[in-house]
Amino acid sequence: MREAAANEGESNAGDVTRLLVAIERGEAGATDQLLPLVYDELRRLAAARLGGERPGHTLQPTALVHEAYLRLIGDSQVRWESHAHFFGAAAIAMRRILIERARRKRPDKGGPAMATEIRDDTDPEHVDLLALNDALDKLSKMDARLTDVVHLRFFAGLTVEQTADVLKSSPRTVKRDWNFAKAWLKRELAGVTASEES
Repeated sequence: MREAAANEGESNAGDVTRLLVAIERGEAGATDQLLPLVYDELRRLAAARLGGERPGHTLQPTALVHEAYLRLIGDSQVRWESHAHFFGAAAIAMRRILIERARRKRPDKGGPAMATEIRDDTDPEHVDLLALNDALDKLSKMDARLTDVVHLRFFAGLTVEQTADVLKSSPRTVKRDWNFAKAWLKRELAGVTASEES
């Protein structure tokens, strides 16, 4: 039973990768075939992302999935390498959509801080998206690879092994980078919280 589920997951990932290549080539109908294959996973990512929205938000997971999907498929410059690469990009697209909405709602960045330490089990709903976005922007200037690890591990929910596959790295390197990034973000987000409380 477990082996059948694993084979089905591998088959689905292969189908997604095949369709992404077909979309790059401009094959008719490939985009329509892709959405049903990726919809459930995109919806899971969207629900996790929307958990971080303040009460009263109007964007629903379905709307977030469709907006992120349109952005991903509409970007003809992207070369999709794999199923994992696509979902990592989807997480980044969702992050950008939510940041845009958060900025429109709170342009002065005022209000109470929600920033917390990021750990393996941290739910995105406990993190202030604007504070985290600012911290990730700073981190990307220091080391873009660390930011990629955070996107894939925290936003996309990929495992260490999946992240290593996307980044063409070893799991050991990903673990080291993830631990460093979490520690750096903890210091950065703690500084944001302290400055907002004073």
